[in-house]
Amino acid sequence: MRSAREAVRALLRSARRDDLTDTTLLLTSEAVTNAVNACHSSGCSIPVTLSAEWTGRRTPTDTGTRAVTGTGAVTATTHGTNPGPSPAAPDSCATLRVLVHDFAPGLPAGRAAEGGDESGRGLALIGDCAIDWGVRPAGAGPGKAVWFEL
Repeated sequence: MRSAREAVRALLRSARRDDLTDTTLLLTSEAVTNAVNACHSSGCSIPVTLSAEWTGRRTPTDTGTRAVTGTGAVTATTHGTNPGPSPAAPDSCATLRVLVHDFAPGLPAGRAAEGGDESGRGLALIGDCAIDWGVRPAGAGPGKAVWFEL
């Protein structure tokens, strides 16, 4: 979990987008926690992966990939660490897309958390705070990816 948050924080800091830090860290933590829990409950041995990239009308000036691996079960990769403004849209903001992939079977289902529940709010938080979000199957193999954009 720590490596995922550190990678996202570094990406936002290098892009000078501190305005997105709190929300991005919250949603990243929720998505990674859900993925890790899904893997633990289904017996997955493959780690959860996280990627973050700038999309939209700004063009990243750094096209390299930086991988950060922590001591936990999360591998974090960020792409395009500096979203410089595009001449075509100087006042537009780049969109940050974060994708969390796991190999647990099935798709996540949101549930209604009661007032005292300690879990069950992750997908609702993502849905409420993100510009857009979704879940997509991993393709032919097991697993899925939860993604969100800010």
